[in-house]
Amino acid sequence: MKRTDLEKNKAIKIMEKMKKNGTPDRFSTDSANGLLDRREQRKLDQALGLISFPVKIRQALADEIRAQASAQNTGVNEIVGALLEKALKG
Repeated sequence: MKRTDLEKNKAIKIMEKMKKNGTPDRFSTDSANGLLDRREQRKLDQALGLISFPVKIRQALADEIRAQASAQNTGVNEIVGALLEKALKG
């Protein structure tokens, strides 16, 4: 047998193994069960009275907000909302 034939046989074996194996978990349909699509998330946000409010801030400020969010184990949206409420009341 020639070397090229051996390599072709190896490739065929690899392809067969790939076909027999299932889909990895990260690409399967079960992986997305915990995540909401954009439309569902928008409906939930609207039910809570939330709207999108994009703003531009300095990078250092954004990093500080993210650090506070991770320190308090909450989301960035909650931190920004609390900071805005505090600033507007005071």
